[in-house]
Formats: sequence, C-alpha cells, structure tokens
Amino acid sequence: MRIETTVKGMQQLALREKRSGRKIGLVPTMGFLHAGHMSLVALARTRADLVVLSIFVNPTQFLPGEDLASYPRDIERDKDLCIEAGVDHLFYPDDSEMYAADYSVFVEEMALSKVLCGASRPGHFRGVTSVVAKLFNIVMPDIAVFGQKDAQQCRVIQRMVRDLNMPVEIVLGPIIREPDGLAMSSRNKYLSRNERPRALCLRRSLDAAEAMVKEGARSVADIKAGVLAVIAAVPEARIDYVEFVDNETLVPVSRIQRPVLLALAVRIGGTRLIDNTVLASP
Repeated sequence: MRIETTVKGMQQLALREKRSGRKIGLVPTMGFLHAGHMSLVALARTRADLVVLSIFVNPTQFLPGEDLASYPRDIERDKDLCIEAGVDHLFYPDDSEMYAADYSVFVEEMALSKVLCGASRPGHFRGVTSVVAKLFNIVMPDIAVFGQKDAQQCRVIQRMVRDLNMPVEIVLGPIIREPDGLAMSSRNKYLSRNERPRALCLRRSLDAAEAMVKEGARSVADIKAGVLAVIAAVPEARIDYVEFVDNETLVPVSRIQRPVLLALAVRIGGTRLIDNTVLASP
C-alpha cells in the first residue's frame, strides 16, 4: 500500500492510474476505522480496479464547541486495517494541504442539507460537500463509496454530483452493526460502559417502527409515537430529532406510501448518535 500525504502527489498518482486505463474507487473517511469502513472498501473493490481510502478529519464540517480536537484518531491502527483490507493507496493529508490559510471557496447544497442534521448543525453539510468536492478533484475517482448510516450525507452528495455534473458514480453501502445492533461509528468510543447498552434504544426504536409497518401501520403519527415511547424508556436519552421523510427528497411525509427514511439523532450522555432505516409498505 502506498501512502500519499500531499495533494499534488495524490493528483499525479491518480492521473497515472487513469491514463493506464484503471478505474479508481474512493472511500472517504475521517479515520479511526472500523468494520463499517472496511465493508465500503470491499464494495469499492468489486466496482473498481484500485481503491483509494482517504483519512482526513475535516475541520470545516465541525461546529464551534463540537469534538474536532477530541475526535478519535489512531493512524497506525488505520494503516494496518487498510493493508489488511487490500487498500491500494492511502491519502492522508494534513489541514494545510487541504485548506490554504486564506481559503474562501465552499460548495453548498441548498435544499437537502437544511433539514435533519442540517437543522441542528447549521453549516455542517457545507463543510461536507466542500471537502468531498475537493477529494473528487484530488483523487479523480470513477466511483465513490459512502455508508447508508449517514443517509442524509449520502443524499446531499448524490445531489451535488448530479447538479454539478461530476463524473463520479456514488455507491452506497449498507449500515454495518455491532452484534447487539448498535450502528458502527467512530464516536461509539465515547460511550461509557453504562451508556453503551442504553444506546441500543436507537436500534430498538427502529425495530419497533419496522414491526408496526409490517403489521399494517401507515400513519407516521402513530409510528412516531411508538418510536418515541421506546426512546423515552431510557431516561438518559435526549432526542435531537426523530423524522420521517421521503427517502429521496427528504421532504416530511405523513403516511408510509413510498419508501420513507426514518432518521434519528439521539444523545446518550455527551455522545450524539445517528441511525436510520427505510420503511416501505409491502
């Protein structure tokens, strides 16, 4: 595995690979890798000739007071996981490589990014779309693989690629969960031993919604009441949002008539966790 730390070096490498006719797959990450990330590498491997994994904790997507400084990092472990997974090139730039001191250009999506996490974290998705656009310019991938756990991020990036005519195919990988059902996330590390089992209320609430739909429920109000009851049973859980939106447009819906994204953001102690499922009538 080759490790590249400069933008110029990565661009030159990508150009050589593309001129040789090889198809590049990109897996963008912020590091502290886990099995969920590795599943995206495996998916990229099936769709491309070589896989580039990027590790960059992007400062522009963190709001003031968020966990930028404390975000978990372990580059040596990440390198070992990348080698084990068969990553061809690791792109690992620092902040000064990605952002000039007087950086002033951003890419902003103006519809899908304003709801759900965008409503509670204003400016977050501007940082996401900007850094992903930069990564696309640097790595020049034919495909880029993202995880469905960050469902809103996936929809926002798909819209950016469509509206800006970017020649990149966006491939989505399924949510990978721990054996007990908790969605894998680098931030799970923040959960204390006591908080960890309480975080399972997210998965249980999604299970409850899926069961209600399977049994014939179609009213979002009724299903949402069931979801809220499951989360409320955990006193330490503080809800950021529980929303039912169209799976493509992220517009709120009142009935399950076409695929609906049920998206959650819940704080367990000081840790903000997200999870989701797609509900569809049989």
